[in-house]
Amino acid sequence: MAAAIRLSRRNLGRTATNPSVGTIIVRDDGSGPMIVGTGVTAVGGRPHAETEALAEAGPLARGATAYVTLEPCAHHGRTPPCANALVSAGIQRVVGAASDPDPRVSGKGYAILRAAGVEVVERVLAKGAAEQMAGYLIRSLRKRPEVILKLALSADGMIGRKGAGQVSITGDAARREVHLIRAEADAVLIGIGTALEDDPALTVRLPGLEGRSPARIVLDRHIRLPETAKLVSEADRIPLYIAACADADQQRRAALERRGVRFIGTETVDGRIALPEMMEDLAALGMASVLVEGGAEVARAFLEEGLVDRIILFTGPEAIGEGGIMSPIDADSVPPGFRKLRETRFGEDRAVEWIRDLV
Repeated sequence: MAAAIRLSRRNLGRTATNPSVGTIIVRDDGSGPMIVGTGVTAVGGRPHAETEALAEAGPLARGATAYVTLEPCAHHGRTPPCANALVSAGIQRVVGAASDPDPRVSGKGYAILRAAGVEVVERVLAKGAAEQMAGYLIRSLRKRPEVILKLALSADGMIGRKGAGQVSITGDAARREVHLIRAEADAVLIGIGTALEDDPALTVRLPGLEGRSPARIVLDRHIRLPETAKLVSEADRIPLYIAACADADQQRRAALERRGVRFIGTETVDGRIALPEMMEDLAALGMASVLVEGGAEVARAFLEEGLVDRIILFTGPEAIGEGGIMSPIDADSVPPGFRKLRETRFGEDRAVEWIRDLV
């Protein structure tokens, strides 16, 4: 199951509204267990992982065990449910990890298997599988995407220096890890202050993963983002959404729309974008995970709204000192309800990740 969970990571952020599920089919003909089929949810969300693994296993699936990171689907479309496909292929035993909260599936996939005489073992490494597909589960349960808050902190708890634009806090290895995190997200989000100050591209710039750049979102109530911004220059290739108010400058909106920029209508409460409502709209667009990268005001707003599900703090070895922008959170002020998931070193830099448990 641990291998199936690792496999499921392959297409994170690329399976549209479906979760990235991993399936491994194992059989033992007397000389020891052997993997005969593997599958991961295909890019775009179809075919499902079980279908891919069964196709690879072929007749060797009969009498075998299938390890699946999410309960096999039970609802009919133009193709039969994965639970039925497992039965038809002659799978003898199914080991499942996370349960599917979708009411069309929850408990029903396992029921189909048991009714056909298939042995079912549930909730094996369920917590690890849920961590991997948290975006899908949160979108199903809470009707919004998973929110991942990522911040890079200096040794004295700063995330930048006022008026200095982008400030390098961590080294190359840590920055490459951030690009990998982006590659697994559906969208990356910043505020207009960060967009104007840093002029970021928010793309994935790892060799071989350039095509994995997520959609970019800018909280920009009054449409201040200039047409010359790096974000706009690639809007025809990588989706760029601006969250703006209805009464924002319509001429600026039209000019950016001509460049391929898309807009999300937002409501304003106390001078700030209504984040819970906006997150529901992002879920309706099919987004399951949003990486919040800056700045301090945006990070604080998501924390205050209780919308953050995962926190990743990178800490560099150098102090920024006078003129620094204080981080809204550090390792000693993580809100209640979060569990430390992992701690990693990248040269002189340290990364710590916390998560809210779903199971």
